[in-house]
Amino acid sequence: MADTLLIDPGFPPADEAAWRALVSKTLGDKPFESLMKATVEGLPISPLYAASERAAGFPPRPFEAGRAWDVRTLSAHPDPARANAELLADLQGGAASVIVQGHATPDALARALKDVILELAPTGLDAGFRGPQAALALHTVARSSPGAKLALNLDPLSAFAGSGASPGPVAAHLATAATVAADLVQTYPQASLFQASGRVVHEAGGGEALEVAFAAAAAIDYARALVGAGLTIAEAFARVTLGLSADADYFVGIAKVRAARVVFARIATASGADPLARIEARSSRRMLTAQDAWTNMIRLTVAGFGAAVGGADAVVLGTYSDALGLPTTLARRQSRNAQLVLMEEAHIGKVTDPAAGSGYIETLTDQIARAAWTRLQAIEAAGGLVSALTSGLIARDVAAAVAARVEVEPGGAFPDQPSPRLPGEDSVCPPLKPIRLSEAYEVAA
Repeated sequence: MADTLLIDPGFPPADEAAWRALVSKTLGDKPFESLMKATVEGLPISPLYAASERAAGFPPRPFEAGRAWDVRTLSAHPDPARANAELLADLQGGAASVIVQGHATPDALARALKDVILELAPTGLDAGFRGPQAALALHTVARSSPGAKLALNLDPLSAFAGSGASPGPVAAHLATAATVAADLVQTYPQASLFQASGRVVHEAGGGEALEVAFAAAAAIDYARALVGAGLTIAEAFARVTLGLSADADYFVGIAKVRAARVVFARIATASGADPLARIEARSSRRMLTAQDAWTNMIRLTVAGFGAAVGGADAVVLGTYSDALGLPTTLARRQSRNAQLVLMEEAHIGKVTDPAAGSGYIETLTDQIARAAWTRLQAIEAAGGLVSALTSGLIARDVAAAVAARVEVEPGGAFPDQPSPRLPGEDSVCPPLKPIRLSEAYEVAA
């Protein structure tokens, strides 16, 4: 898909038959259709697209301090003191907000967030099934400051999908999370409560439409749970953030973020809520390589570009060494600076929806949105996301995408080979076994 051309408005000619004739002349005996491709979900990709009119519904995303998007960083270090050092360095180095992953006790969060001013730096959590405990611990650290900009990022459905099991009924986890969230929002009026993320689908190898559909279905379930805990439907949707992955296929990444906005707007509008989605994009882990890890810097930069151009409100870039282990100071600085260069030197955020008018992006946005809506309907028909996960509906869709993505020819032994043995005693020497220089990194990963 990366070799699909974004054509100048003057070419191809407006007459589709005319430019198809030009292409056919170049191809000779091969039909024009021989250049067609498809995504792993079967969405057709043409080699040429005419210019398209700008799509409506993608407003500018003004961010505090004049930034086009929120440069967000994450620390997953198990030592709270080390996590604190990483987060403070990120904030001093240009990040606008932070996420603490894993820690779920008041003591650990207090140490991890030491000297972080919660009223200035939006601070989020990533604690899986321990999300409610982490949220209450963060409440202790925030000291009931109504100005604290918290992102609880409660997401038990992703935890359930990723682990394949829950410690107790997943419905109980959902209800508990909603109850805690509804209580805390009274104290923290700026807090976001749930993150309806489709990243678990992406990391498992699923396609873009299913990722968007999973996020949308999770948003519906979380909104329902919040309404059950006492919030209005408009308040509930306003407190849910969509979570998506960004990978090196930036054309698809741009279209995916835009498609997620379309799907969310349709759901929210039908529910009487604000149609403008808030989207956090995190860089894909599945795209990273343990071989020659430095090349991951290119992948991460391209992923950040796609997320920003697509309109993500916040972007979290991992590091080039994530496939090997926890990142070094250098690795964190490289990823942080990649976003700052895109924003402040490449001026990616200076144009509102820069992909508007691209025939390829507009078409792919529409295709992903429609396919995601169809999958969302199937999830709802199955009884909601929990039922769709339990029945294997989601897993089968992911497996089909993985099968379409990776095609390997099976090997085997050569048949009917003659024996090479000759008379006499076998000679012996230490074998010189071949190695691969990347193997140590792959084992470490």
